[in-house]
Amino acid sequence: MTSEIDRRAVLAGTVALAAAASAPAWAAPGPFDAVLSRDGKQRGQIPGYRTIADAMAAAPQRDAGLFRILVPRGEWRERIVVTKPNICLIGEDRSASRLVSNSLRKDRRPGEAATATVLVRAPGFQAARMTIANDFDYNANMPAEVDFDRTGASGAQAQAIMLDIGSDRAIFHRVDITGFQDTLWAEVGRVLFRACLISGNVDFIYGGARALFDRCTIVSRLRPNKDFNGFIAAPNTNVHQPFGLVFIGCRLTKEPGVAPHTVALGRAWKRQRTFPDGQYADPDAVGQAVYIRCWMDDHIVPEGWYRMHYYPKGGGMAFIEPEAARFFEYRSFGPGAGPASPRRRMLTPQQAAKFTEKAIFDGWHARPAST
Repeated sequence: MTSEIDRRAVLAGTVALAAAASAPAWAAPGPFDAVLSRDGKQRGQIPGYRTIADAMAAAPQRDAGLFRILVPRGEWRERIVVTKPNICLIGEDRSASRLVSNSLRKDRRPGEAATATVLVRAPGFQAARMTIANDFDYNANMPAEVDFDRTGASGAQAQAIMLDIGSDRAIFHRVDITGFQDTLWAEVGRVLFRACLISGNVDFIYGGARALFDRCTIVSRLRPNKDFNGFIAAPNTNVHQPFGLVFIGCRLTKEPGVAPHTVALGRAWKRQRTFPDGQYADPDAVGQAVYIRCWMDDHIVPEGWYRMHYYPKGGGMAFIEPEAARFFEYRSFGPGAGPASPRRRMLTPQQAAKFTEKAIFDGWHARPAST
């Protein structure tokens, strides 16, 4: 009799576990403050909203802890501007919970520098277990090549994410961030990308932020019928800022069709800015990008880095060479890990030891939301 009771208890427990596993995320107990809902109705005890913008409008303006918005499975087409602190988007499924737009440079709203699917202008933003994408058709709209840039001068920028003025202490955990040109613009503040996938081709991780990419997968995408597929990083780090774009324990991979030696680790960007005496490239932009213990496939060019053009004060065009920027590697491995050279410079163990999360974030301890 006892064994029969035990058997029934085990079966009941198994059924309960199976039901819990198949139940929608909103049905499980959890600290969600809002859920996306096609009809705007609540799900379980969680208030429902048709758009993320509507859900964010219900968040407190003051710093009152994370405001967690559940993004269910499905494609949610929306561009959002985050202006309240501590907004947290959590997907029900990393690949199936998709926030998407297809805007590009010419679609910028008045006063905006970017066309990002997610534009962050407040501290404490987080995203976890979801996909954030810009699916503008880059392949059908590739800009024409020019003599100073094999990827074209401009015209196909379409960000998935921009961290703009006001952003700080942002965290992306297990998020797929996908696009082509200019996928991720981390311009200001401190930001952690942990166990994320980031894809693109031309300058697809760029900006002046203190950004740590911890065990991320960096995917270079194909530029069809072209003999060069682009650049991974394009930092415009301020010369007085000790850390820029730092990749630690990442995997640099490629889409099928991306040929060997057709992608550079990066190039330095001197962003055009407006000064009292005119508009020209920021003279204090001396980009930093560092790859530490990263695996690299054979798409990486042997010389590692390329130069980039800019427009200095006084007119004309100039170039910043990799040697004039702060580009370094440490213990790269895999088919794309080339030997040290004057252009492909390596850190010493003592120098590499300085690139810690504590140092990069200047005392901020990044804690991703529980997912």
